[in-house]
Amino acid sequence: MPQFDLPLSQLRTYLPDRDEPADYDAFWDKTLAEQRTHAAAPSFEEVDAGYTQLVTEDVTFAGYDGQPVKGWLLTPRHLAGPLPTVVTYIGYGGGRGLLGEWTGLPSAGFAHFVMDLRGQGSGHRTGDTADGTLNGPHFGGFMTLGVQDPETYYYRRLFVDAVHAVEAAQAHPAVDPSRVVISGGSQGGGITLAAAALAQRVIDTPPVGAIIDVPFLAHMRHATEIVDTAPYSEIAKYLGTRRDAVDSVFRTLSYFDGVNFATRSSMPAMFSVGLLDDVCPPSCVFAAHNHYAGPKRMKVYPYNGHEQGGAFQDVEHLAFIRELTGA
Repeated sequence: MPQFDLPLSQLRTYLPDRDEPADYDAFWDKTLAEQRTHAAAPSFEEVDAGYTQLVTEDVTFAGYDGQPVKGWLLTPRHLAGPLPTVVTYIGYGGGRGLLGEWTGLPSAGFAHFVMDLRGQGSGHRTGDTADGTLNGPHFGGFMTLGVQDPETYYYRRLFVDAVHAVEAAQAHPAVDPSRVVISGGSQGGGITLAAAALAQRVIDTPPVGAIIDVPFLAHMRHATEIVDTAPYSEIAKYLGTRRDAVDSVFRTLSYFDGVNFATRSSMPAMFSVGLLDDVCPPSCVFAAHNHYAGPKRMKVYPYNGHEQGGAFQDVEHLAFIRELTGA
């Protein structure tokens, strides 16, 4: 498809007003303080996945309200720790998948912690984590799950999980807690934006940097106004029947919008964008990037959509991680 959003020259300076509730910081401080009471030691159980050069471990850690969240930890077998580590969050509808999907970074000498997504994991990757007492992994519908109130919204639970995932990774003896990078694309990029801001509020040794590819959950109201693709279309369809809920829904979403998290993170970050992306529009990605408070850079792929750089961006990841961790 042709470029449909602002031209690149305007995207680079696009700095829209932010919709931020007055009690935004109080909401997240209260949420995080409540969740500190659920801290518990994670468990790591080695599994034989057939990768002889890697140690592969099944992880369970305490997420929101102490509910169990799954993950993977992969480390190079013949390197002594503690190692620089990447914590990865998954795109919409996905889960931690299979161990063979995550062998790249440990093959390059890093530990790699992959967080499962509560209730997701029936879309493009399998998952193993239920959303508390709700049903196990299912597909779609998360954008409006509990959207009637910020306290009940799905992403409140997921973002708390993301902070606890960093601490779970840091608890492993093979991990250097002072050299952790968080990463994700699409929904994973949105989670990374949130985790970057929230981890700095509560973790004594927060991550040293963030990789934020084509982030979802950023500049959300604007996204619903310029694209009709999923998952943003879930919001539009919901409001198409609940005509009286527009203001209240976007008030809830404002507590979870990546543009607001971006202003609260100071760690170095690398973003990427595809100028043909009609899932996470370029203006939404640049809104988060341009509001980001810490050192930042943007990798632009002019002729790509939501897939952005693919394996080319993986090369950028590796260089950035080495730069941040001194590996």
